[in-house]
Amino acid sequence: MSLAAMPSRAPKASQNLHTFLAFDFGLKRTGVATGNVLTRTATPQPTITAEGSDARLKAVEVRIRDWQPDALVVGVPFHPDGASHDNTVRAQKFARQLRGRFGLQVFEVDERYSTTEALAGGAADADAASACIILEQFLRSFP
Repeated sequence: MSLAAMPSRAPKASQNLHTFLAFDFGLKRTGVATGNVLTRTATPQPTITAEGSDARLKAVEVRIRDWQPDALVVGVPFHPDGASHDNTVRAQKFARQLRGRFGLQVFEVDERYSTTEALAGGAADADAASACIILEQFLRSFP
């Protein structure tokens, strides 16, 4: 099943956004991918293995400093019927923390089935592969 960018979070063509850093949030592991609008592809990056908000955000800060993205993308999970659950709330909180701490625009993407898709594709690192799937879906939403 394909993923869909949340309509209220889709980028506008007039925005000067070219490069992105995407995250598949997890309490222990957060998948990371980089990508750009030109190729509309994503590349997996080493997964962040940090527990706790402070440690996770410090690791994210290093990635942002290294990659200098124009904006960030965060996968937000939902139940198959679209209902929220505990991880939905956690991922949305993570997105708010990124906005507040780094001052970058953060887009939230419905990431239902990204891990299932990554595992079905034989991913060695399902978290990083999920971040790629999330980012590529988001990049396809650009006109």
